[in-house]
Amino acid sequence: QVQLVESGGGLVQAGDSLRLSCAASGHTFSSVAMGWFRQVPGKEREFVGTISGSGNFTRYADSVKGRFTISRDNAKNTVYLQMNSLKPEDTAVYYCAARRIGAASRVGASSYDYWGQGTQVTVSS
Repeated sequence: QVQLVESGGGLVQAGDSLRLSCAASGHTFSSVAMGWFRQVPGKEREFVGTISGSGNFTRYADSVKGRFTISRDNAKNTVYLQMNSLKPEDTAVYYCAARRIGAASRVGASSYDYWGQGTQVTVSS
């Protein structure tokens, strides 16, 4: 079982930065690929990015590429989402998730079995 807890959200102005953290517990954390998703009211949960278990491979949605960076510290059982140059359209609840072994897709929410509670990010203009 993998348990995830996000933190680090808040209210910021456009152009500011935030770093979200996802603290994980589980017996095979270092081998678990992780993803970040976000969701706003009335819309489907949106893929933000993902990172392999080793941290050697990352992938990002076009909307955040070049601004957001995913990293992980397996010694601390923590995954991070560094968000720079934030825009009002980045406003959402951000979730981290653990991907299922053998999942067909890295970007689909249905490929992830474990989810954190989410943390709110609000970007004002």
